[in-house]
Amino acid sequence: MNGNTTVFIEPLDVWFFRGNKLFGDPGSYGESLIPPWPSVVAGALRSRILADDGVDLAAFAKGAVPHPTLGTPERPGSFVLAGFSLARRFADGRTEPLVSLPADLVVFAQASGASAVHRLVPQKPHSALRSNYPLTKIPVLPVSSRGKPVGGYWLGQAGWSAYLSGQTPEPDHLVRGDQLWKLDERVGVGLDPKMRAAAEGQLFTVQAVSPARLDQGAQFSVGFLATVRGAAVPTSGLLRLGGDGRAAALSPADPLFADPDFEQIAADRRCRILLTTPGLFPDGWLPPGAGTDGSFRLKGVTARITCAAVPRSETVSGWDLARQRPKASRRAVPPGAVYWLEDLEAEDPARALGELMTWGLWPEDLSSDDALRRAEGFNRFTFAHF
Repeated sequence: MNGNTTVFIEPLDVWFFRGNKLFGDPGSYGESLIPPWPSVVAGALRSRILADDGVDLAAFAKGAVPHPTLGTPERPGSFVLAGFSLARRFADGRTEPLVSLPADLVVFAQASGASAVHRLVPQKPHSALRSNYPLTKIPVLPVSSRGKPVGGYWLGQAGWSAYLSGQTPEPDHLVRGDQLWKLDERVGVGLDPKMRAAAEGQLFTVQAVSPARLDQGAQFSVGFLATVRGAAVPTSGLLRLGGDGRAAALSPADPLFADPDFEQIAADRRCRILLTTPGLFPDGWLPPGAGTDGSFRLKGVTARITCAAVPRSETVSGWDLARQRPKASRRAVPPGAVYWLEDLEAEDPARALGELMTWGLWPEDLSSDDALRRAEGFNRFTFAHF
């Protein structure tokens, strides 16, 4: 099965999405990760597929029973999480993806309470400047006066479309995070596994996320949009989401993002690459196919990376249910990282660009671990015009 299926995942309870910080010791504090890694949603969908198909989960975890589209824990099948985003659904059924601000957008707070949005522009540095920055251009903020950058904003559909077309989003395209969810601290109690009772002095605090919901008086319900390629995905019923197995409802949705104008990008011979899920790159901040001199070659596409805006790296790990152990921790480039490409070439540019976006920013020869992480939705990106 090669088609794409997009679903809206609506929580029916609070969220508990764990990060990489240990908690559980007396007095410790467990933060929730919003949005979670795409592997959280990929794992929930795969578990639901296995349950629907009546697969023996223990046998599947041992690799004894392969699934037609999921493969085995060691060798994944055709299932790939091809898109993942925070989203909101309105009362009329319209679903809107919500995207964290790309790294080349800066939001300034103003005295009136409104915000101004500015875009970084690649420029060649003055010849008198010296640095260890390896690319030929640096991202510059072309503003005439200083401002105070503020965070916590998301782009709605209109802002996202403007950004991909090469325009700067307007302030009314922004959505504040505090409109989408509230934080709720919960006290947990450590358990004694031998006594099966509360352990003495084992109180800790965890951070619950309460998303906006229509049935609680909000103007919309906040959830996730997930696009799966290469597998039949259920579009109704429930999921067990996150480490605490909180309930979430599935429903069909429109495609997550429209395809870029590959023909126009090919004609311009330049574009931006925007990372939409965390990037697990073997060479740090540089994506696969990129050299330290800025050259880029991957899946038949060649170009020069002339500039980049990359936020501070984060660490991605997770829990391997099949092996009952933590996954290896890997440094990741956060979603929103931007790479400017020029001198774009390919034998059939429009086709090659589409194939590259379908493949993701992965080496052409995948290791077994990379194949698993690719199926989980990491290293996904989209193209945007300059």
